[in-house]
Amino acid sequence: MARDTRRHLWRDIRVQLPFLAWLVVLWMLLWAQFTVLSFLTGLVVAIFVTRVFRLPTVALSGRINLWYAALFVVQFLFAVLRGALSVTVQVFDFRRQPGTAIIAVPLRYADDLVMTHVAVVSSLVPGSLIVETDRDRRILYLHVIGVRTLDDVEKQRAGVLRWERRVVRALGDPAQYRALKADERAGVDSMKGGAR
Repeated sequence: MARDTRRHLWRDIRVQLPFLAWLVVLWMLLWAQFTVLSFLTGLVVAIFVTRVFRLPTVALSGRINLWYAALFVVQFLFAVLRGALSVTVQVFDFRRQPGTAIIAVPLRYADDLVMTHVAVVSSLVPGSLIVETDRDRRILYLHVIGVRTLDDVEKQRAGVLRWERRVVRALGDPAQYRALKADERAGVDSMKGGAR
């Protein structure tokens, strides 16, 4: 029995290795020290945190497309810059108040991991913020600024669905990627969203 428990422990650590690595990097950034001692203490803290505060093991897709991941990072950086400029212009336009709305965006290909990535990206781009998620129906609710018409709302919704497709291309599991490719070949309008 002890052998199975030990094997299960090592399997959990191996599966969560990317998460552990991220916690170590975060620890080193927190202390602004990139030394061997900082790495080792970060590793100890990461293992302690993941063992004491147990969460269900996140099943990663095991698929990363480096080209789409690099493209995703570049597109994200441009979106942050464009969003910051847009918000700045709206703040200094004293003639009118920027319009705001809360919009629902039903995701098409998302599981928990993809939904989390899309929510984080949507919140990090200035001008929008996730206020609620409906995990069961795969719907994100965003508070957005700079909307005045239904066309503006649809543009915001389409932007979130574009992020979903980018995340699926970069690191979605093979079934999600195949579904996205099949919809693209069939000409399905993925802007309409909806649970799959």
